[in-house]
Amino acid sequence: MKAIIRMIRVFGLAVLCFLVSACSLPSDGMFFKERAYIPPMFKPLEQPGAFRLSQEAAESLALKMLPRYHELRSFTGLSFGVQQSLAHASSRPASSIAIQQSGLTLTFGQLTATLRHLQAILPALDRDPGMLARDFAWYRIGPDFRFTGYFEPTLRASRKQSAAYPYPLYRLPPDLRRGKPYHTRYAIDRRGVLAGRGLELAWVDSEMDAFFLHIQGSGRLVFEDGSVYHVLYAGQNGHPYVPVGRVLRDRGLLDPDNVSMQSIRDWLTANPELAAELYDTNPSYIFFRLATKGPVGAMGRPLTPYFSTATDRRVLPHGSVVFSIIPLPDATGAPRRSFYGLTLPQDVGGAIRGHRVDLFFGAEKEAAHLAGYLNSMGAVYVLVKK
Repeated sequence: MKAIIRMIRVFGLAVLCFLVSACSLPSDGMFFKERAYIPPMFKPLEQPGAFRLSQEAAESLALKMLPRYHELRSFTGLSFGVQQSLAHASSRPASSIAIQQSGLTLTFGQLTATLRHLQAILPALDRDPGMLARDFAWYRIGPDFRFTGYFEPTLRASRKQSAAYPYPLYRLPPDLRRGKPYHTRYAIDRRGVLAGRGLELAWVDSEMDAFFLHIQGSGRLVFEDGSVYHVLYAGQNGHPYVPVGRVLRDRGLLDPDNVSMQSIRDWLTANPELAAELYDTNPSYIFFRLATKGPVGAMGRPLTPYFSTATDRRVLPHGSVVFSIIPLPDATGAPRRSFYGLTLPQDVGGAIRGHRVDLFFGAEKEAAHLAGYLNSMGAVYVLVKK
């Protein structure tokens, strides 16, 4: 009888342990759904300035970097992107200041030397990524950066206006003056102040797609005859960029924790009668040009997916070599994919100011998903040849 009582007590204790989850029993989600845990990839840094890492800390990070983070099999695939930054940095006066902040001052001559050495050791990094820690000094830049993403969308287009293709993309107007505000988005799209002036570059079939093309800054046009052209940034109307996601959030139309390109597109699709008014809350307007090669960044050189970034040049100038730690979105949009990789500032963006980085994802199918959901804090390290 006593044995039976002991068995009941043990069984009861086990049940209680399971119910309160106090005994660290493993859960595979069969009985209840736990809140997803996302392990931290780095310790947050709030202090401004540049802080040099120890040799051990730098090597620990360098060994985490793999070519697959750049969608590559080998680090030699980064050679083209490094060449683009090297050509830019070496064209600047070697003694001119590129980076100047508390704890770090670098000239373009130092950036050039860093890029040249990086180019030389790329073939060896596959077998020995620790070279990045031995050959370069690492400086973490604080406070941490907000990372977003952009990509190269594809739009269906026509060279002639029709009922199927009613929305124009405009080339740079000759009366646009740098530094002076020009016509707003409302004046251009609703009042038609540019219509009939021969500035139409092409017509597209979706106003929503055209609007998001303005946000991305470049894309691809597939014309009715099957020809494909890159449509590139040519200029901006001088008005500030207003994020429509923020407008929807402030109006209580989107959950503050669920503002992404996908959720914005879903809202616009569900509320077409309100779309035009929402577009017009962003007075910024982009003008384009056609090209057979692209996409091209602010350096005037091609961008490399998973490598090129748009930055504020006062913080991370073109020609600098950066190591970034970013939690990328997984298939559900949650920031659970690790990215430990080299990135090169090669572009700018209307909304990229201060400690903000926009990572370019290219034009593949996954690019829109990553660019649409990425909105996370990331750690940024500037590498300098020792």
